[in-house]
Amino acid sequence: MSQAQVKQDPTNQVIIFDTTLRDGEQSPGCSMNLDEKLRIAHLLDEMGVDVIEAGFPIASQGDWEAVNEIAKVLKHATVCGLSRATKKDIEASASALEPAEKKRIHTFISTSPLHMKYKLQMTPEAVLESVAEGVTFARGFTDDVEWSAEDGSRTEADFLCQCVETAIKCGATTINIPDTVGYAVPEEYAAQIKMLMDRVPNIDKARLSVHCHNDLGLAVANSLAGVQAGARQIECTINGIGERAGNTALEEIVMAMRTRSDVAPFHNNIQTEMLTRASKTLSTTVGFNVQPNKAIVGANAFAHESGIHQDGMLKNAQTYEIMTPESVGLTKSELVLGKHSGRHALKDKLKELGYEIGDNAFQDLFKRFKDLADKKKEIFDDDIIALIDDEVGRGHERIQFKSLQIVAGTNGPQTADMCAFVDGEEKCVKVEGNGPVDAIFKAIRAIEPHPDAHLQLYQVSAITGGTDAQAEVTVRLEEDGKTVTGQGADADTLVSSARAYIHALNKLMTKRLKSKPE
Repeated sequence: MSQAQVKQDPTNQVIIFDTTLRDGEQSPGCSMNLDEKLRIAHLLDEMGVDVIEAGFPIASQGDWEAVNEIAKVLKHATVCGLSRATKKDIEASASALEPAEKKRIHTFISTSPLHMKYKLQMTPEAVLESVAEGVTFARGFTDDVEWSAEDGSRTEADFLCQCVETAIKCGATTINIPDTVGYAVPEEYAAQIKMLMDRVPNIDKARLSVHCHNDLGLAVANSLAGVQAGARQIECTINGIGERAGNTALEEIVMAMRTRSDVAPFHNNIQTEMLTRASKTLSTTVGFNVQPNKAIVGANAFAHESGIHQDGMLKNAQTYEIMTPESVGLTKSELVLGKHSGRHALKDKLKELGYEIGDNAFQDLFKRFKDLADKKKEIFDDDIIALIDDEVGRGHERIQFKSLQIVAGTNGPQTADMCAFVDGEEKCVKVEGNGPVDAIFKAIRAIEPHPDAHLQLYQVSAITGGTDAQAEVTVRLEEDGKTVTGQGADADTLVSSARAYIHALNKLMTKRLKSKPE
């Protein structure tokens, strides 16, 4: 069946529910500040995501604020807030979602024997009563209510049917059956969805949703099986981030449906040409590098080294590529800009890559681009993207990097001579260290003391090939149980290291302010 034929049948539409900002952010080290969440939310909205789960409002003041701010600015997507089956949780979601044009309250409770006995310490009768009360209360705030059976894939069939029927009777319009611990296999999960379709008498009054975790590497397969069995919403995240082994990867499930419409005749509203951009933006934001062999968006997803494969590609790309690079947002040409390129050429490249930035940010970006072009002979798309990701969102940071001079080598001592602006005031220090990176980090600590913060991760990766490649550095800091991740990109690895550490420190300072009592 062709994509055109698939799209003509409205019953084949699958709602894409993205939970990168909620379930994805629960992955250790993936926390985001408000500006970063807004940036990701705008990108998801532009990409065509139908429902964006923006956070868990009751969890913290920061989560409430993030959901509330996202609710104010989204143009197309429904904004969703998660809540347990309690009035306090649901009221927090309702208040945070108040500004949204389209809003959804997502409430849940565990339904498996294991969870009810040990986690909730509730009887099945009490859980069923909580389902009714929670959904009824949420429906008083919005007509769009989703109910989830946590650990649904390990829930007894009769009790699950009772809960689903009750939730729909009380006003739930979406019913989610999560494979919370990634335990199910595709045939089993599909059978469970089909069982609900066959046994719940009022199932036609709600949409079934799938939410699969990847503990056994089966999240995408289970989600696809669930849709083939009758579900019409998929809950997923960019790059598959999430607790433990992560969630269904949005880019994988969407491209599976697009590429294999013959066996998965479903359609969605995602602009797949934005998938690579979304993946790289999130990766840079949270500091989680995408593995090279990751499906769809990995660096090697469209790379061919084998001589046999290369020969086939030269004759016909379809011999070894089942989708085109352009369909996921990659461009055929890599080298298009250099030190003689002007502002217009850079603006055209940004447009081609799908980026729009303000005038001030563009001027800063252009200066850094020219600086990079003086150091590198070849400027690749990934170099430009790294510069953008390093530049965007840093204009309001309390600490801003200015300059760095390093003395290093076997004779020592290794020193860092650094200047930075702190709240607009320039501060310069010269510090010795056990190596240049240690000296840099000590210099930053001298400029802005933070004795209780500990370095958890220092990671360097090359953005492109060659000895003149830009270095992308990731730094993770921890203070009083709070973890933040910073990134920096530059042709000089040591400058990139300074930028990454300062980026992380700025995030830490923001978290400190939010955690202070009123």
